[in-house]
Amino acid sequence: MAHPLIVPSMTAGADFVLRPWEMSDLPLVREAAADEYIPLITTIPSPYSDEAAEAYVRRQWERAATGAGYPFAIVRTRDRRPVGSIGLWLDEVPEGRATLGYWMAGPARRQGVAGAALRTVTTWALHELRIPRLQLLVEPWNTASARTAESAGYVPEGLLRGWQRVGDTRRDMIMYARLSEQPPARRQGLTGG
Repeated sequence: MAHPLIVPSMTAGADFVLRPWEMSDLPLVREAAADEYIPLITTIPSPYSDEAAEAYVRRQWERAATGAGYPFAIVRTRDRRPVGSIGLWLDEVPEGRATLGYWMAGPARRQGVAGAALRTVTTWALHELRIPRLQLLVEPWNTASARTAESAGYVPEGLLRGWQRVGDTRRDMIMYARLSEQPPARRQGLTGG
């Protein structure tokens, strides 16, 4: 059995903090549940109910308690409003890699928030936790998420056909990775050439 994890609070850029999920984050869960895409790729409940939202927050606590990973709420510092989520999942740490995932509520998109959160967790995971490889998956159409990954130094490695179920359909995903010993970023094609 994995050891329980303590989810730290960390500053993400000048205007945001990453912290453990709280029951006070239920308005963010409600907002995410109304999004047409977030419930398809996460365990955000849709349709929304207070009971299902509370269960979602408890699952985030359980993930840390069981050692599965570090789930963070992304919170704007000026008004303490949660605006998104980022998680570092440790299932494959014995093989030297971990997976990240992130989502932002609609009003917080296209403001660099996800990029700041991803850079913060990436730096922490590579340098403090000493995980040699970090990876994340992005659907080919999701150019905003791809830009976010690349802004944090992730390099596209290849297309994984039919990799993940999204809603009722198996979807292609692009694997992005960042290595602890990664040379400076350079533009690469998906074929690695």
